[in-house]
Amino acid sequence: MAAPLVLRLYIAGNSVSSRRAQQNLERLRASVSSKGWDIEIIDVLTRPDLADRAGIIATPTLSYEDGHRSRRIVGDLSDTKRILEFMGIEGDHA
Repeated sequence: MAAPLVLRLYIAGNSVSSRRAQQNLERLRASVSSKGWDIEIIDVLTRPDLADRAGIIATPTLSYEDGHRSRRIVGDLSDTKRILEFMGIEGDHA
């Protein structure tokens, strides 16, 4: 059985870019089969230890971990197709 896909979205509070990234992450989830995904949203203002441990230096950052590789993309996640291609996720996207 394959390890679950882990997506972590690191945000900084309730800023405009943080809210936009969260909305776009929900849109991303809707555009692909998200079965088997573990998604965590980590606010670096309340959990700086997790951001430090992960080496996060900018927000919003989406971290993708599937057991074989780790990839990150910084920004508001507005370009779903580009994000999916970058992460190598196959799905129902256009």
